[in-house]
This record gives sequence, structure tokens and C-alpha cells, in this order.
Amino acid sequence: MFNLFKKKEVFTAPVAGMIIPLEEVKDPVFSQKMMGDGFAVVPSGQTVYAPMSGIISVCFPTHHAIGMKMDNGAEVLIHIGIDTVKLGGEGFKALVEQGQTIKQGVPLVHVDLNLLKTKGYDTTVMVVFPNQDIKVEKITRTIKENESVGIKF
Repeated sequence: MFNLFKKKEVFTAPVAGMIIPLEEVKDPVFSQKMMGDGFAVVPSGQTVYAPMSGIISVCFPTHHAIGMKMDNGAEVLIHIGIDTVKLGGEGFKALVEQGQTIKQGVPLVHVDLNLLKTKGYDTTVMVVFPNQDIKVEKITRTIKENESVGIKF
């Protein structure tokens, strides 16, 4: 279990796939936790969902990353793939806009995983908690979208 805060809000998986420790991500910015601690998902699903209710604080023009400020004040960055910013938005369709208030489980981005793989990109989805003084426990397991990840706020 990941335990970040003491409240009872549940953080859910943003995408179906295999959860892996952030340290296993093939990008040192994430694996060395330069942006904060978190976890990663090797995705099997092509839709990324809101892990908690909150506001879309950042929706990158290339749609490869979404930042959220959750109702409890915590921030989360969901980054889809490694170096996928180089695609200029190809393979991504944002389903939300910056500034939008959303509920947990709402679809955020649709990703064409086959296109990313064909073009040679790693599709791992990184979930990090910037500006949070937290430690996320290492875990590896299969997870469904919107399933509890075990993080409780």
C-alpha cells in the first residue's frame, strides 16, 4: 500500500496495466525522482483517467502530460510515455481542458499506444507527486483503470 496522507480519499489508477516502481522507468528524470516520488504503469489501456477529483492545472499542448491539483490540495503529474513530447501531439487526444474541474474517473486523454510503439516510443505512464514530501512504496502488480492504487489521502 502507498500511504501518503491520513485522510480517506482513494487515489485510483489512471490507466490499466502493470504498476511498476518509479525507479524502473527508463528515464532518469523520473527514475531518480527529480520531479517527485510516484509510480509508473506499463499501460494496456489507451485511455488515461483522473485518479482523483480536482482541477486540470496543466494540459500540455502536445497532450502527452496532464497536471492536476486535487480537491485535497495535492498535485499530481501524469506523463504519458518517454520523450513523447517529440511527437508534437500525434497519437494523443486530450479530452479535458486546462482549468476544467473534473471528477475522479473522468477520461483525460486517449492515447494511440500502437502508434507510439510503431514509432519506437516507450509507452510507460509516470504518475508523480511534485512538491509533496512523500515516499511511495515500491510495488509491482496488474491494475485496472479506476482501481484503487492503495494511496489514501
